[in-house]
Order: sequence, then structure tokens, then C-alpha cells
Amino acid sequence: MKNKTILAIIACLLVFIQSCEKDTPYLITEDSVGLLLKSSKVSELETLFPNDSIVKDTTNLDIGAISSKKIEVFEKGGKHLLTLTPSTDSIQTIENVRILDKRYATNKGIGLQSTFGDIQKQYTLKKIVTTLNSIVLFPKESNLYFTIDKEELPSNLRFSSSNIEAVQIPDEAKIKYLMLGWE
Repeated sequence: MKNKTILAIIACLLVFIQSCEKDTPYLITEDSVGLLLKSSKVSELETLFPNDSIVKDTTNLDIGAISSKKIEVFEKGGKHLLTLTPSTDSIQTIENVRILDKRYATNKGIGLQSTFGDIQKQYTLKKIVTTLNSIVLFPKESNLYFTIDKEELPSNLRFSSSNIEAVQIPDEAKIKYLMLGWE
């Protein structure tokens, strides 16, 4: 009887570990976006995304050498996963990650399908910045930031240049951009 119980527990643990491993390619943490780590070098991207396409914007010249301003990661089949902004250090790492695929989510369950209400339930907001066409939400104690299009706001706030407060943002306002900064 004890052996059957132990085997059942081991089987459950294996199923749990496998399900956790499946989510890892799309998990956003403070130090990673899927398999991309904060410490990952630009030169390692081909290894990190072996089945995906890496596209570098090399239109800008930097003192005689070609330097990349943006790096885009596409899944086989053309789906845009991430846009990466490399650092300007001699050994380039990633400074900023823009998440474009809805499968990516934080350990708190926040992703591109989330709403302002979801964000407020999971994070305390440090700052809200109003821009011409959007508002940017910066949570406390996190390198994440979320952009919400002003089209998601009540009509009287869409063309306002004044600062928008959290109480003015509808809970159902959708996230337009999800980004993670590693400076």
C-alpha cells in the first residue's frame, strides 16, 4: 500500500514538473522573458532561439561598424514574439524587451490579454505617465511597464494632455504594450 502511495506522489510530482517546464518558454520574470535572461548577450540569441528567426535592424552605422538598434524575434511561421533593444556596451546585452505574443505572462498571470483591473489586482502602481496617444503604467518593485492606448479611456480623456490618475482608467482597459526594462 505504501509503495503505491509513494508511486502516485512521484507521478503527480513529475506531471507538475512537466507542466511547469512547458510554461517556462513564455514566463516573464524580473530577470527573464522565456529563455532570454537579463544576463544574455546579443551574440547568444541564435542559440537561445534556435527554431526562431532573428532579424536585426542594421540600417544605422555606428562609427564605421554596423550596430543594431532593434532585434526582432519571429516564430517559425512568421508570428512576431519579441522586439529587443540591445545595450550600447562593448559586450551587448538586452536593455529592453517588448513582448508581442499573448502566450507570454508574468508569474502573476499578467500578459497582453490582461486589463488595467488585472494589473491593479496584482501590482501597486508607482507612476502613471500620460503621453500623446497612450498612458504608461509603472508598477512598484518591478522592471515591467504597461502601455494602454488612450482609445481605451473615456472619450473626455482621450485628447487630454493632463496627467491621468488610476481612478480615471476603466478596469476593462486593455494592455497595448507590455515591456520589461533591464538597464
